[in-house]
Amino acid sequence: MRNLVRLFAAIVFLSTPAFAWEHWGGDRGGTRFSQLSQITPANVGNLIRAWEFRTGDLDSRAPEIIKRTKFQATPLLVEDSLIFCSPFNEVIALDPGSGAQKWRYDPKISTNQRPANRYVCRGVAYWVDDKVTEAAACRARIFMGTNDVRVIALDARTGIPCADFGEGGEIRIDSGMPLQWPGEFQITSAPVVSRGVIVVGSSIADNRRVEAPPGTVRAFDARTGRPRWSFDPLLHDGIAAGHANVWAPMSADEARGLVFLPTSSPSPDFWGGKRPGNNAHANSVVALRSETGELVWSFQTVHHDVWDYDLPAQPTLARIDTGDGMRDVVIQPTKQGFLFVLERDTGKPVWPVEERAVPQGAAEGEALSPTQPFPTHVPALLPQRISPDDVFNPFPSFGRAACEEQFASARNEGLYTPPSTQGTLLFPFTGGGVNWGGAAFDPLNQILYANTSRAVHIVKLIPRAEAEGFKAPPGHDFGPQQGALFAMTRAVAMSPLGLLCNKPPWGEMVAVDLKAGKILWRSPVGTTEDRAPLGLAFDWGAPLVNGVAITAGGLVFTGAMDAYLRAFDAKSGEELWQGRLPVPGVANPMTYLWQGEQYVAIGAGGHSESGTSIGDSVVAFRLPRPDEAPSLWSRTIDRPGGRFTSKAIGVALVVILIVAAASRWRRRAKLRRTGRSGMVP
Repeated sequence: MRNLVRLFAAIVFLSTPAFAWEHWGGDRGGTRFSQLSQITPANVGNLIRAWEFRTGDLDSRAPEIIKRTKFQATPLLVEDSLIFCSPFNEVIALDPGSGAQKWRYDPKISTNQRPANRYVCRGVAYWVDDKVTEAAACRARIFMGTNDVRVIALDARTGIPCADFGEGGEIRIDSGMPLQWPGEFQITSAPVVSRGVIVVGSSIADNRRVEAPPGTVRAFDARTGRPRWSFDPLLHDGIAAGHANVWAPMSADEARGLVFLPTSSPSPDFWGGKRPGNNAHANSVVALRSETGELVWSFQTVHHDVWDYDLPAQPTLARIDTGDGMRDVVIQPTKQGFLFVLERDTGKPVWPVEERAVPQGAAEGEALSPTQPFPTHVPALLPQRISPDDVFNPFPSFGRAACEEQFASARNEGLYTPPSTQGTLLFPFTGGGVNWGGAAFDPLNQILYANTSRAVHIVKLIPRAEAEGFKAPPGHDFGPQQGALFAMTRAVAMSPLGLLCNKPPWGEMVAVDLKAGKILWRSPVGTTEDRAPLGLAFDWGAPLVNGVAITAGGLVFTGAMDAYLRAFDAKSGEELWQGRLPVPGVANPMTYLWQGEQYVAIGAGGHSESGTSIGDSVVAFRLPRPDEAPSLWSRTIDRPGGRFTSKAIGVALVVILIVAAASRWRRRAKLRRTGRSGMVP
């Protein structure tokens, strides 16, 4: 049966552009799967760096601005170019073989706006107008949403704005209400285009206020930029709230004419006393008609969210073997580590989802949902409960007591323990589980892959009377939640050594057999090398917000919080190769074929929120040509721990030389003294 499934999947994929990466998630459905098989487990260890391109931001912009960037872009291979956006929304086209710049467009966004989610652009969208001639200007278009809430259309071949789109190639989004500051509202993820309609989400500052901007999803004509429809996910019947926006990437089913939205939580995140009920269609997978915005179905993954467990990831559209035949589904990963598998036409769960009782005892004015939905067939990707036994203890005499105190002082009754004035442990933390990098699906082998994080947040509610003038301790986020009975603080549980309080692994890649409902393997991803003193590379994994790319060659590629692109064996989870990057590649990788050679590329710009080094590069790798070979340096020093080992060897050699020199000096001194004492007066 599995061979028949693989044959069917191969036929489907052979009917699509096989060797391009034309959409942010690889295809419209975000499977992040490539048919390329030139690079395999047998030869991936021979990969060499093909080229590196730098945007120049690091040299041209002020350090205090660069410190507020996140380089999370995934390039597209379209129109014989690799096209991506920088954190400052510059769109850049590169030669796929050399990395040389072909064109560049700068929208000149302001650097005075202090965007709430930092300067970030995860990607662009590509669309071809098949109603105009091949030679027509802007037949092939690149669309991008910006940090200053514009939607821009460019000619994909030249980078020139499309004059017939909006005003001079751009339209400006109305946030729906006055903003507290310009950066409260931005666009961070790539739009989607379906049936000639461009659909755009938004990213809005969390925990500022009850009466916050709505999370309206907007659609425009891809040719003219004229508005087509808008959809506010949140039903406002008898509640006071905003948001439920779509900040994460969306998916589209062109044949069905559907667009799939992963919606977020209503405002504010951690107290919902003014928004009673389940708050439909927040925290939901929502299917809309792409041409009209008509609601087709909605499935809610969290009722009345007060944990910031919004949907952070692109819904993955796949055709899977359920055991009862092949079915078109939507797979939605969550921050809690759940995988909801839904019928694509109806939104009904493919396998049962149970409503289970969850902890109660809410803060004043709050009315929690008594139950939450739990998938039953596919297991959670990570544990969902933390205890004092899970405190990390690498150095027993230092640090453990501080973590134990943090755990002991907070409420901790498992998943969905409500926020409290005492403080509440959130595990998984609000970064996931799975985050914006999403999941990937191999249609040939019917396996899903996802990066996950393991960390603990401590969320504490601050009564309104104490909130005025409140100064959060170092390392704590503060949300005023204006209009609510409480403000809030949030902090990652850390030891005095700067280590996460919970035991490693802190970041894992997980492979799942959906049909069987079982985890096939887990592998830690990342080391402490980029952040630890002297470059110590403990193999503890690192929190992973980015995703993976998988290939028919049997490999899974991913970046991490240390400065390496990695390749894993898709069957076993064994880590096979690491390619050194200038700084951590906290972006989704992609792969493409160019002039007969397979490349793997990733944005390497670090992650300012996580304290890594910051950069501005895109780096590509390929197999060596006949006159090339991996260098000894790349096979030794450019590996996790290699720099520490080389430094340790260098220090040891220096010590040996000093000891040898000192010993030699003592021998000579002794000989001189002996010589003088033997002289006859």
